[in-house]
Amino acid sequence: MSGNTGNTVNTVTFVDRVGCHLCDEAKETVTHVIDSVAQETGYMWTLNVVDVDSDSELLELYDWEVPVVLINGRQHSFHRVDERRLKASLIRATRTNTH
Repeated sequence: MSGNTGNTVNTVTFVDRVGCHLCDEAKETVTHVIDSVAQETGYMWTLNVVDVDSDSELLELYDWEVPVVLINGRQHSFHRVDERRLKASLIRATRTNTH
């Protein structure tokens, strides 16, 4: 596979907080999964990291739930990231957006 097709850009948004140890651990998992999916599918995901305290809307939504993972704007997980579940979701979203 040659990578992203068409004009579709898939994005994983990672909502974190400075000094959050769960966020640091989860960010490593998310980065690893994105890289793994890219290697397996040839499809690249954009990772957007946002500090929950820098955006009043995000703070209202996710203050006590960080870290939060959104896939194309939809909440996937919070507090902890299950590597297998995230990988399956990214592969599924990749297939949905490339066919």
